[in-house]
Amino acid sequence: MVMKNIKTLILCALTTIMLSSCGYNTMVEKQEGVEAAWAQVENVYQRRADLIPNLVATVKGYAAHESETLTAVVEARAKATGVTIDASNINEASLQKFQQAQDGLSSALSRLLMVQENYPDLKASEQFRDLQVQLEGTENRITVERQKFNDAARDYNTYIRKFPNNLIAGFFSFTSKPYFTAKAGAEEAPTVQF
Repeated sequence: MVMKNIKTLILCALTTIMLSSCGYNTMVEKQEGVEAAWAQVENVYQRRADLIPNLVATVKGYAAHESETLTAVVEARAKATGVTIDASNINEASLQKFQQAQDGLSSALSRLLMVQENYPDLKASEQFRDLQVQLEGTENRITVERQKFNDAARDYNTYIRKFPNNLIAGFFSFTSKPYFTAKAGAEEAPTVQF
């Protein structure tokens, strides 16, 4: 009985040592890095969503009959904030759905910002200009955080695909994470006509 307990204890100790040096802990760290990077992506998209009600209210004050554009922005915001992803279970399909909702919001915002051309008072409004600057800064932050997410996902994906890590990753169900990609057609330069 004592001999069996000693063997079990030695086996447990060896297993612990092997697992701690097999890369499992590094996989967990890298997976957490991907999830933290995703949280930052969601954070900056939320910042953009939080700016939209102020932007819509400002435009509404100057361009009341642009209700179709304002409604489109509000609906796109609702769609974009309604799509959430569990960072621990992120996959290609869920990321694509999230990206489509965000692209819809970007498109609606572009139309809203074009409204200013028809309203000189709106264009001159200090509040509108401040909101535009904040929105532009947020769009830049989104780009930076998406890149950081892609970097974290690449680091994680590379690590779990290397031998012998791929064996451990398969055993413990570590799966690859998707990347943010450019919108379809983004590789073509837009045509400018005068």
